[in-house]
Amino acid sequence: MILQLLTLLGALALFVFGLEMLSSGIQKAFGDRLRRFEKWMTSGTPFKQILSGAGITAVVQSSSATTILVASLVSVATLSLKQGICVIMGANIGTTITAWIIAATGFWLDVTVLAFVLLGAGFVMTLLKKSLVKNIGQAVLGLSLVFVGLIYIKSSIPAIDTVPETAAYISGLASHGIGSVLMFMLIGIIITFILQSSSVTVILTMVLAYLGWLPFPMAAAMVLGENIGTTIGANIAASGAGVQARRAALAHTVFNVAGAVFVLIFFNIFIKINLGLVSCVRT
Repeated sequence: MILQLLTLLGALALFVFGLEMLSSGIQKAFGDRLRRFEKWMTSGTPFKQILSGAGITAVVQSSSATTILVASLVSVATLSLKQGICVIMGANIGTTITAWIIAATGFWLDVTVLAFVLLGAGFVMTLLKKSLVKNIGQAVLGLSLVFVGLIYIKSSIPAIDTVPETAAYISGLASHGIGSVLMFMLIGIIITFILQSSSVTVILTMVLAYLGWLPFPMAAAMVLGENIGTTIGANIAASGAGVQARRAALAHTVFNVAGAVFVLIFFNIFIKINLGLVSCVRT
């Protein structure tokens, strides 16, 4: 059990390191193009500002980092509060991209061969002289480490039928209706605050649901909590800044909490819609 726990922690660390390497490689390779998003933040329509928030967050792999950036820009009046809120709305979209990539590949396909092919290709690319190729190689290396981390995350969590007592305990926790939903939301908030990465906690939640440890409604509740927990770090970072910066960070919190409350009100309908959509995709 201790060995499995250490393997899980190491796999999570590898996953996070891979995300950071992927983000860094993309930023180095396409930094000039990414500046287009910065222009969209300070000019253009709200739609472009939302798109810029989604694009930047997809690259840096952290809605908290985007929120901190927005808070600093609002603080020095480079962005208005309204523009900042639009960018933050986009950040909430961009932060889901990692989960979608992993969901589309890492669970339904055996990515072991792909991971090591990417690892080899990325390593070779980093040895070349051309800076663009080297930076893309770094991003490819990062993506391979994300997949390797995911492989070990899945393998380090035991099959649910091997520990029936723990499975029964979790099943009991999930059997108290709205109380269970709120409890798993709180767990999501706490874990995300500790790890300071909603991408990691969402992927971990997806793995637990995929392996049967979490019923889908409780996994959904955890994701709602993780969406709230990711705002705490940004609020702490903005606490020492100006009033406008704190307002921008608070807007991030209000937006995410309001979304979670809305889903909670229609939670059963939300679950049924999701299950129906998944059934349609599978058929």
